[in-house]
Amino acid sequence: MAKKSMVARDEKRKRMVEKYAAKRAELKEAFANAETQRERLEIHRQIQRLPRNSSPTRVRNRCWKTGRPRAYYRDFGLCRVALRDMAHQGLLPGVVKSSW
Repeated sequence: MAKKSMVARDEKRKRMVEKYAAKRAELKEAFANAETQRERLEIHRQIQRLPRNSSPTRVRNRCWKTGRPRAYYRDFGLCRVALRDMAHQGLLPGVVKSSW
């Protein structure tokens, strides 16, 4: 089980990313279409003034059941440990143990 503070921090980052997504996309579009170097420099400064936690790369994928950050399966939103337990219990439809 992950520390509650780490899970809460990640949730806060997700909210920040959502809040600033439109502004960040608008600035990036303006940066790509800027004609002069001065314009690009000013737009870059504006992007840098945005909060650090509003960057999508700072969000860590975590298991929704345990909060574990590693071995995360995007299809299920679970870590490998929780995925295995739930699959053995038959809680994940369509997931079967492989045999050959």
